[in-house]
Amino acid sequence: MVSTSRKGGIDRNRRKLVTDRLSSFFRIKNVLVREMLSECLGTFILMVFGNGSVAQSVLSRQANGTYISINWAFGLGVTMAVYVSGRVSGAHINPAVSIAFSAYGELPLYKLPCYIFAQVLGGFLSGAAVYSIYHDALYAFDGGVRQILGPNGTAGIFATYPQSYLSLTSGLWDQIFGTALLVGIIFAVTDKRNNDIVSGLQPLIIGFLVFTIGLSFGVNCGYAINPARDLGPRLFTSIAGWGSGVFTEPEGMYWFWIPIVGPILGGLLGSTVYKLVVGVHLTEPGQQVRETSIGRLAEREKEEIGECSKFADQNFNEKEKLHHSNSLTKF
Repeated sequence: MVSTSRKGGIDRNRRKLVTDRLSSFFRIKNVLVREMLSECLGTFILMVFGNGSVAQSVLSRQANGTYISINWAFGLGVTMAVYVSGRVSGAHINPAVSIAFSAYGELPLYKLPCYIFAQVLGGFLSGAAVYSIYHDALYAFDGGVRQILGPNGTAGIFATYPQSYLSLTSGLWDQIFGTALLVGIIFAVTDKRNNDIVSGLQPLIIGFLVFTIGLSFGVNCGYAINPARDLGPRLFTSIAGWGSGVFTEPEGMYWFWIPIVGPILGGLLGSTVYKLVVGVHLTEPGQQVRETSIGRLAEREKEEIGECSKFADQNFNEKEKLHHSNSLTKF
């Protein structure tokens, strides 16, 4: 008679065998496709949490959410996204990050368009998900008449729009500066020559970085600092009832390109500043130790050579004295 523990072991082995076979069947062989799916899912997770918090705040008229809660949602959304997709694709979840990494050889150039496409797609799908969750709340809020801006404007749930006082030039600089901070510090956090950070803590640090940027530079235009975060959901709103005005508002200033171009320029600026000011001065792990050891050996050799020279001079002087004394004796 088979014991209960033995039966349990057999069942576990059978389930594991079935699971392994299913995993092997569904496992995608193409590495680039796996990375694209990872980037798409990571961006989706970031934006579902981020824009979900905006929807909750706007549609409840701040009764169930504030600017601080939105910052928390975006920061923790980044953390969750990096934990999910970091191992497969590096969890760029931001075209500005991908472009900066590609510029410095960390991402092959042929992968760059694929990463960007996947990230924008993830943003688009997140817009659809948030819309589906809050569809009834949107109707209750605006009566089914979709408005971009104004007291009943809801397009800002999905994409960023500037304050009425903000010019295109100031908005562009806002995005450049905020993204420069983001990407420059990401380069620092992920540079093993600079900081020996446990890999499991990197997502948390980057999440707090996004949270801090939101606390410091969010009032002007919502700190997009990510083209996929803005363009993907904006594309969704253009076909979900808000119309083409999502590209021209406010007041025909065609704001939509600012959260695309600004973060790209900012990412290149931040990564370049880090590389020039800090990165080029760092050594590979272990190299400094080797250089120190070599330096010590060189100093020791110099000391030994100095001692040998001193000893040789002493012997020479003693021989000279002895020769001189012998000469005097003979004389």
